[in-house]
Amino acid sequence: MLELRHLKTLHALREADSLVEAAERLHLTQSALSHQFKELEERLGMQLFVRKTKPVRFTSAGLRLLQLADATLPLLRSAERDIARLAGGTAGRLHMAIECHSCFQWLMPTIDQFRDAWPEVELDLASGFAFAPLPALARGDLDLVVTSDPLELAGITYVPLFTYEAMLAVANQHRLASKPYIVPEDLLSETLITYPVERDRLDIFTRFLEPADIEPAQVRTS
Repeated sequence: MLELRHLKTLHALREADSLVEAAERLHLTQSALSHQFKELEERLGMQLFVRKTKPVRFTSAGLRLLQLADATLPLLRSAERDIARLAGGTAGRLHMAIECHSCFQWLMPTIDQFRDAWPEVELDLASGFAFAPLPALARGDLDLVVTSDPLELAGITYVPLFTYEAMLAVANQHRLASKPYIVPEDLLSETLITYPVERDRLDIFTRFLEPADIEPAQVRTS
């Protein structure tokens, strides 16, 4: 029976203090606004305000509806602002996962900058090593994934962020420390320590050792 426009017109009438000024605020003619009030009063079976009084004098029914307007309209305006921010990308929740160990050092300062620039966006960051993030992205469970191992999945687009050089960390006294670069054969007799990740997700194996058919003497995880 009641509509938001009824609450808005009553609120405008109280603020304007006359039908003429209220009609101007609502971009209506005075006759159209009068008709709207008359129609509402007929629906309710009660008069809402006393005509030809200034300031406008509301009846008990009109005052009750104004209470409702005071409680409802601010919530409506707040919801409209929130939706506008969501639509504009300035508020909401960003679900993301990272499955690139070497990306953490770069990503965390970037996330801090993002939070400073978009304080109303809540970040939900998950490690992609506990689950398969790319299928989750394809299902819509995540908004984005930072990965070094792109998979061909329908509906997913990859955007390059940066390139990095793989480095081998050794002690200063190690026999390989003075070499200008490392070849796969250099690791034949070595113990290789890697991240605790499946071999098929580590570049040291997929792009360096396996193409040369080289296996280190031992492989351990950190």
